[in-house]
Amino acid sequence: MGDLLSYLTQQLPGAIEFLEKMVALESPSFDKPLVDEFVRFVGAQFAAMGGQVEFAHADKFGDHMIARFTGSSSERILLLGHTDTVWPAGEITKRPFKITGGRAFGPGVFDMKAGILLIAMAIDALQKVDRGLPKCVTVLLVSDEEVGSTSSRTVTESEARPCRAVFVLEPSLPGGALKTARKGIGRFALKAIGRAAHAGIDPQNGVNAIEEISQQILKLQKMTDPVRGTTVTVGVVQGGTRPNVVPAEAAAEIDIRISSMEEAERMTKMIKALSPQLPGARLEIRGSINRPPMERTAETIRLFQLAQKVAQTLGIALKEGSTGGASDGNFTSALGIPTLDGLGAVGGGAHAVDEWVDIQLLPHRAALLAGLLSERL
Repeated sequence: MGDLLSYLTQQLPGAIEFLEKMVALESPSFDKPLVDEFVRFVGAQFAAMGGQVEFAHADKFGDHMIARFTGSSSERILLLGHTDTVWPAGEITKRPFKITGGRAFGPGVFDMKAGILLIAMAIDALQKVDRGLPKCVTVLLVSDEEVGSTSSRTVTESEARPCRAVFVLEPSLPGGALKTARKGIGRFALKAIGRAAHAGIDPQNGVNAIEEISQQILKLQKMTDPVRGTTVTVGVVQGGTRPNVVPAEAAAEIDIRISSMEEAERMTKMIKALSPQLPGARLEIRGSINRPPMERTAETIRLFQLAQKVAQTLGIALKEGSTGGASDGNFTSALGIPTLDGLGAVGGGAHAVDEWVDIQLLPHRAALLAGLLSERL
């Protein structure tokens, strides 16, 4: 591992140049032309490294990049990440890439363009120092992770199925900890239907949909269960047309986070079982679990322990943790494929204007990934 780390440290100036170019090429989730330009740029980099690169077309979002590398064994590993960011086009002019105090700043640098850099660094180091990859590697970078992965989920699942393990290059937890569990996500839409009436002349003939939705919101909020690790958040509420009209319709958008599929089923039944509280009111409920939880399984812990062993040779005391946010690793874990997340850069401020990456730790994180790829899984 010492030779790998030494090589990666020597290559750091060039790696930072590549990171700066990636940050300068903006890739907002809903801007397909910009994302496609970024994806082609990254694809060219992996092709130059010997990868067989192809692009899975997406109509609404950017195309998804797949790069396949041949290794000395037939065992295959999936390195998973995403190219899209939450930042709108033009953000780079407000906050150009910069390095201050050993930290790199810029839109998307932490989530997760530095993760893409680490993939390239690790593969390059294995090719140059170890004279080749010990395993076959598929690199999959999807373009719509920040907005639900609706066009990429089938691609992710298809590429993951033949793989022995999945390593997700999403950002680390604070201090560099890896993610061994993630909550799943459910999204539901609740609509209350009442009856309009004049607020001054005959309010008694109306059924107030806002009153109905308000009572439902109180019931929903009480479904939060910290012991089970379940949260219910009503994040959007709409209703009514004018202050002098008893509102005929009101709606709420609901986010739920769950830690297990058993809990996902329980919560789905509870939400679908909501019933009207006001005489004459009706409810319409739509939605489902759109990202299954990434549960902390024995196989996940085995991968983490391997990562700990590699980290020790680098002088790193590696820790693990869980998060309420989801990633595409949720999909691969739900397929039963051992998945380890949070192998990306160490930094902070994801989705915030001050997001940053610790550039001095980039060689260590790349060496950690390279070491994992070399371990017997």
